[in-house]
Amino acid sequence: MTSDRDTDVLVPEPPQVFALRGDVVTPDAVVPDGAVVVADGTIVWAGPIEEAAGAGVGDEVAAAEEPPPGTYVLPGLVDLHNHGGGGAGFPDAADADEALRAVVEHRTHGTTTLLASLVTAPTETLVRQLELLSGLAEAGEIDGIHAEGPFLAAARCGAQDPRYLIPGDVTLVRELVEAAGGHLRTMTVAPDVDGVGGPGGAAVALVRAGVIPSLGHTDSSTAQAEDLVGQVLGALAEAPGPRRRMTATHLFNGMRPLHHRDPGPIAACLAAASRGDLVVELIGDGVHLDPATVRTVTETVGADQVALVTDAMGAAGMADGAYRLGPQDVTVTDGVARLTDPADPGNGAIAGGTAHLVDVVRSAVVDAGLPLVTAVRCASWVPAGVLGRDDVGGLVAGRRADVVVTDRDLRVQHVCRGGRPV
Repeated sequence: MTSDRDTDVLVPEPPQVFALRGDVVTPDAVVPDGAVVVADGTIVWAGPIEEAAGAGVGDEVAAAEEPPPGTYVLPGLVDLHNHGGGGAGFPDAADADEALRAVVEHRTHGTTTLLASLVTAPTETLVRQLELLSGLAEAGEIDGIHAEGPFLAAARCGAQDPRYLIPGDVTLVRELVEAAGGHLRTMTVAPDVDGVGGPGGAAVALVRAGVIPSLGHTDSSTAQAEDLVGQVLGALAEAPGPRRRMTATHLFNGMRPLHHRDPGPIAACLAAASRGDLVVELIGDGVHLDPATVRTVTETVGADQVALVTDAMGAAGMADGAYRLGPQDVTVTDGVARLTDPADPGNGAIAGGTAHLVDVVRSAVVDAGLPLVTAVRCASWVPAGVLGRDDVGGLVAGRRADVVVTDRDLRVQHVCRGGRPV
């Protein structure tokens, strides 16, 4: 038994060994009438029930509650791009408890690993938020931090505040990395911004500091984007530690559009993804992209080069109304978040998402027509690989027991993180 310090209520510990049954979605297949067996917070077996006895876990599976028809068992989802939820935003959280509220909002909906995303802001604000969020990373509540800016193109800033966009600055990179205590995992940068590319540029400095540059919010030419991808790949190849993968921040959104005579950065990103050199983020929530775009990109470059993300902000899981995204006012109407523009109500730039990652998976399956195993892989296995994590992101023996049980409509029924119920 454990004690809740606030209420002194004794909370029973979950069983150390247990099984969850349903149609199990592994990285490569959907296993009908399967089970996942957990011991001490780790997955020890996943497969068809008829094979459980031969694998030595027959008793555990036999003891599991029989699920309702249509139950899916998914891996915990992994979100690389998430600004908040539950009424709280990472860019403007006043304290760790407020930031944790956003984490819990997404965790209870199946996202068991996430990066807390910041937005472009004054340096002192970025430093303060990085220091605050580093404590959550130390405690294992988040996997790390994603900084969206400030080295972004003003012409494609979207909901980023153009007042705080600056050229690439290696000194600032070092300051931000230090403030994050080693937990800054990714940073969105634009190849057309001075000081980002080149041997002494911010992108290479990020890689050397252990941070993955993500190409985005850019008005670049194809050549500029190709050059930056090449520079980052070269730096990553020389970097020590686990293999990490370069990404493109929410492909299409915040980028010069693809045109047959002026292909811009999107062509470079698609080509790099097709070679296996880049993972493209797709906000497949039905707002940021047409579902056909999600399907076409995934089928073209392959599921292993696509990470489904939410780009969620504080309104995720909340009612329509007024919110904040860093220094910007946001109005949510019919579930769509836009910058508040008094001169043109309802038509400001899209300012992040309001969906949970499981909603994005559902849209990818129902609206875009992707196979369930593909959509789940793009929201778990692939983003885990981007981060160099081989202990989360899949229902595979030896990985952390992050498990999500849903109904046939992908509505979350139960979540475990590290074998403990959320």
